[in-house]
Amino acid sequence: MTHLTDLLAAVANGVDPGPFALLRRDGADELELFTGPVDTVERLADIPLTPGTSGARTLALVPYRQITERGFACVDDGAPLECLQVREHRRIALAEALATLPDEPVRTTDAAFDITDEEYARTVQRVLVEEIGRGEGANFVIHRTLHATVQGPPLVAALAALRRLLVAERGAYWTFVVHTGARTLVGASPERHVSVDDGLVMMNPISGTFRSAGDTPDRAALLRFLADPKEVEELYMVLDEELKMMATVAEHGGQVIGPYLKEMSHLAHTEYLLAGRGTRDVREVLRETMFAPTVTGSPMENACRVIARHERRGRGYYAGVLALLGHDEAGRQTLDAPILIRTAEISPTGRLRVPVGATLVRHSTAAGEVAETHAKAAGVLAALGLGPAAPTGGGGPVARLADDPAVRDALAARNAPLARFWLDQRAPDAPGLPGLVGRRALIVDAEDTFTGMLAHQLGALGLAVTMRPWHASGPVDPYDLVVVGPGPGDPGSRDEPKMAALRGMLSGLLATGRPTLAVCLGHQVLAGLLGLPLHRREAPYQGLQREVGLFGRTRRVGFYSTFTARAEVDRLATAYGPVELARDTDDGAVHALRGRGFAGVQFHPESVLSPDGLGVLTELLSDLLPASHPDELSAMGGRA
Repeated sequence: MTHLTDLLAAVANGVDPGPFALLRRDGADELELFTGPVDTVERLADIPLTPGTSGARTLALVPYRQITERGFACVDDGAPLECLQVREHRRIALAEALATLPDEPVRTTDAAFDITDEEYARTVQRVLVEEIGRGEGANFVIHRTLHATVQGPPLVAALAALRRLLVAERGAYWTFVVHTGARTLVGASPERHVSVDDGLVMMNPISGTFRSAGDTPDRAALLRFLADPKEVEELYMVLDEELKMMATVAEHGGQVIGPYLKEMSHLAHTEYLLAGRGTRDVREVLRETMFAPTVTGSPMENACRVIARHERRGRGYYAGVLALLGHDEAGRQTLDAPILIRTAEISPTGRLRVPVGATLVRHSTAAGEVAETHAKAAGVLAALGLGPAAPTGGGGPVARLADDPAVRDALAARNAPLARFWLDQRAPDAPGLPGLVGRRALIVDAEDTFTGMLAHQLGALGLAVTMRPWHASGPVDPYDLVVVGPGPGDPGSRDEPKMAALRGMLSGLLATGRPTLAVCLGHQVLAGLLGLPLHRREAPYQGLQREVGLFGRTRRVGFYSTFTARAEVDRLATAYGPVELARDTDDGAVHALRGRGFAGVQFHPESVLSPDGLGVLTELLSDLLPASHPDELSAMGGRA
C-alpha cells in the first residue's frame, strides 16, 4: 500500500486528506506526492526555504496579484500566496498511479465563459487599436474564464481529471493536482517559467498555437504555420521579453537554444530555451521574472497596466506560477516553476474556473484570437468532461511532426535572421575593447527592461554599466556616456511626467555636451528637441525586422515602435551643431541621427531581431567615446 492509496481512500470516504500535491514532470515515468501543512505569506521573499537536507522543501502557489511586488498595476483580488511546506515526499510509478486514481467521468453544469465570444472579440479589437496602435506595447495577453459547477465531490473530480490528463495529454511540462484545503488546482501546463539547478537558470518562452484538425498529423498545415509571419513574430517578441528577464537574473544574460516544436494532444507550440548562470536567491529569481510575457505582454510594466485597464477583474492564479523550492545535495538552492496555464481551479463548494488567454500582436484578428482561447482550453476542458477528447490515432504511437526533416529545417530557419550575440555561447571573461574598458555608462530606463539587454551588450564591449529608472534623481557627471533608453508612450505628450523628465534630462545633456546615446523612445524625444516633427505610424513597427541604411551602410535591425521622427533632408542645422540623419527615402522616417557628442537610434540594437545591433553600437561608440586606437573599435564593428 502506498501513501497515495491512503489518500485516495480518504477522498473516497468524503474525508479531506489535508494539503497535498501530486505531479508528473515532463517525460517522467513516475509521479511525486508532496504532503505537509500550508501557510500563507505576504511576499515571495517570505516563502520558507530554510537550509537543511537536500530535496524539495516548499511548493508555493503564486497568484498573479504578486506582480504588485514589482510596483506594477494589478486588479487586486486578494488571492493568497500559499506555501505547502513539504514534510513528506514519495515517488509513485506512473502505471501504479493510473491504476489507483479514480477512473470516472467528471460531470459539470452551467458551463459558460464570463465573456462571450463576441465580447472578447470586441476587447481584442480595442487593444489592437487603442494599445498596440498607439505605441503602448508590442503584444498583450487578455484572458477570459470559463465557469461551471462540478457535480459530486470536488476533490474526486480533480483526481479523475488528473488521470485523464495523464492518459490523454502529452508534452506537458508539469501535469498536476495541488490541494491546499482552500482550493484545488488541476492542470497540464506546457511551459516552464523558470528553473534553477546547479546555478543554471533556465526559462522557456513558448508561443504560437497550431491547432490539430484530426488524428493524422497535417504536415503541410504545420509548415504553413511555421512560415506564418504572425506566429514567427509572436515568438520573437516573447523571446526578446524573456531575454530581458534573463539579463537581470543571469550574470551574463541568457543564451538562446532552439527553437523546438512542443507537440500536445490538441495543439502544438514553438518554443525556445534560455540558459545562463546566476547566483541570486531563488526567491529573488521568482520576483524578477514575474510574470512571463507569454501570459502578460511587453514591455512588462505597461502590459500590466493594459491588462488591468481592459480586463477590469482579478486573475486569481492564472498567469502565476507553481514554484517548487529546495536544495541539492551540495546545499545549493533549486527552483522548478511552471506557469499556471491550462489549469482549472475548483473551490470546496465545487465552483470551477478555467482561465485562458490569447496573445494579441499587430497581425492579430479578433476571430483568430477567439479561436485560440478555445484551442488552448481544449485539453483541460476535455479532462473535465467539457469538450471532446483529443484524437488518439487508434492507440498506437503518435507520430512526431518534430522529427520530419522539413519541419526541423523550418524551425532552424527561424534563427537565420537573429542576432548571434544571443545565440552563441559567450565567454564571461572576454576582455572587451581596450578603448572602452574602464569607461562608465549610465543607462536611464524609461520603463522597458530592454535596458538590461543593452547593459549586457555594452558590458561585453568593455563598459562598466549602471542602471537608473527615469524618475530617480542623481548626477551624470561620473559617467563617460549616458544612454537614454526605450519605453512605451507618446513622445509628444506635454503633460506626461515621464516625457517631461526625459526632455529635461536630454536638454541638459545636450547643453553640457556629455556623450549621449538615445534609443527608441529616447531617440524620439531627442529628435523632437532637435526640431524634427514626430508622427504616429499608420501601422506600428512592433517586433518588426528591417534592413535600413545607416550612414553609408545597410544594417538589419529590429523595431519596437509606433512613433517616428520624420525629415526631408539628410543633414540638419541645430542649436547643437549639424546633425546627420539616416532616414527612409520613402516616408522620411528617421532611423538614426548623430551630431557632435550625441546619437540616437529608433530601433533596438540590443534586440534579438538586430543581427547588426552590436556593430551599430560599436560604430556609434567610436564617435561618442573615441578610443586611443580608433582601429580597435572599427575592427569590432566589422566583426559584429
